[in-house]
Amino acid sequence: MHLRYCYRIYPTVGQREALARTFGCARVVYNDALEVRKEARKNGLAYPKGTDLQKLVITAAKRTAERAWLASVGVDPLIQSLRDLDTAYRNFFDSVSGKRAGRPVGLPRFKSKRDARQSLRFTRNGFRIRSNGKLNLAKIGDVRVKWSRALPTDPSSVTIVLDPSGRYHASFVVDVEPDHLPEVDAEVGIDLGLATYAVLSTGEVIDNPRFLRKAEKKLKAAQRELSRKAKGSKNRAKARRKVAKAHAKVADTRMDWLHKQTTRLIGENQALYLEDLNVRGLARGRLAKSVHDAGWSTFRRLLEEKAARYGRTIHVVNRAFPSSQLCSDCGHRDGPKPLAVREWACPECGVLHDRDLNAARNILAAGQADRLNAPGGLVRPGVAIPRQARPVERGTRLGDLRPTGVRVAGAGGIPRP
Repeated sequence: MHLRYCYRIYPTVGQREALARTFGCARVVYNDALEVRKEARKNGLAYPKGTDLQKLVITAAKRTAERAWLASVGVDPLIQSLRDLDTAYRNFFDSVSGKRAGRPVGLPRFKSKRDARQSLRFTRNGFRIRSNGKLNLAKIGDVRVKWSRALPTDPSSVTIVLDPSGRYHASFVVDVEPDHLPEVDAEVGIDLGLATYAVLSTGEVIDNPRFLRKAEKKLKAAQRELSRKAKGSKNRAKARRKVAKAHAKVADTRMDWLHKQTTRLIGENQALYLEDLNVRGLARGRLAKSVHDAGWSTFRRLLEEKAARYGRTIHVVNRAFPSSQLCSDCGHRDGPKPLAVREWACPECGVLHDRDLNAARNILAAGQADRLNAPGGLVRPGVAIPRQARPVERGTRLGDLRPTGVRVAGAGGIPRP
């Protein structure tokens, strides 16, 4: 499996100038190739192949007076920019044809030199790691790297990234074998929220750190300072970097916290069950800032990536599953409740439930039923499966859920077929 290892790099003033030229050349090659393909489509011609584009916008362009400066940088990042264009077109066509899942992907667009983030990629022919720990880049030189950890294997490529705050990073791609952890018996359901970040079916509560909310005062001050600077001035550029650094600190702190939480959960549990939240929809409502600050999508992505690496299981329960409406003790469905209701008593069995803990337990039971972890056994205390559940591809089947007040006999509120 492929992993990325990212490190801070500290180029000298001359190396920064060389990187800036390379960023610009890679951008021009990308835009020229995109223009050629747009013209071909406009004239009803077939799309030029990658090799033909390379000869046209790189090899032949270097011999012209308008593009002679392309020869001043390494050819490897220029070729990789064309491959990025091929990938962008392939993603678009796969999205249109339905081969690519997720949000629709649009046609490639021209890159701008004013983009806050710049990047370029080197393959094995364009870089090497020196014995003294420096990173040698073609026609740029030996760049100092802050090695925070060792690379597990020799990297196949490296991407140099300049972020909006002015920091340079080197992102190495390495190929490693999955490192499965010893199996454990624990399984856990996770209910994500905003008042508390997560409640586990074991009763553990993970507090919401609210990194953005805590940094809002400093961010507002930096943004006000930026708004007072004249457009195009050097002082405005300095103020913009100050705002970017403040946002980068929030993002880095959040990512570090998410990595620690997901690593701990993966290490302690053999299987983890989540609810398929509509994050995109929630991020358009009045709680948008809090939803973005929580980073639920990143939390789920990290869990899935680490589960694949360490031999754990992640299962996602259908978002329509009424985890907050079902009694985790008897299976009675009590109907929807407003968010202000944090505790409720089951009218059937009289058990007092914490809303989030009850939802986490229902998610655990529904996920276990879907995965057939306990065929013929108990998937929730006090509720037995009368027969082996049928396998489903993803989530929980809800086609026959009954209205409020009707007792549900299946595990986790899953109706009998």
